[in-house]
Amino acid sequence: MSLLDYFRSEKKNTASLAKERLQIIVAHERSQRGTPDYLPQLKQDILDVIRKYVNISNDAVQVQFDQNEDDLAVLELNVTLPDEEKEKK
Repeated sequence: MSLLDYFRSEKKNTASLAKERLQIIVAHERSQRGTPDYLPQLKQDILDVIRKYVNISNDAVQVQFDQNEDDLAVLELNVTLPDEEKEKK
């Protein structure tokens, strides 16, 4: 009887794990739902302009779009630039 309980608990753990993963995916999709379609291209264009002057990776630019109930849209741009000392070496 304890062997059957062992297998039943595994299914419960697997189901709860799958539920948690699905909740994470749904939350991520909801956060992306209200963003404009041009954001990926905007990020690439910003990267291209910055690369004219500084060598940076693709992960160095983060673009975030938020819109509240008052229809106020905020475009947040974070750029991580490398240290000048490392660039000189």
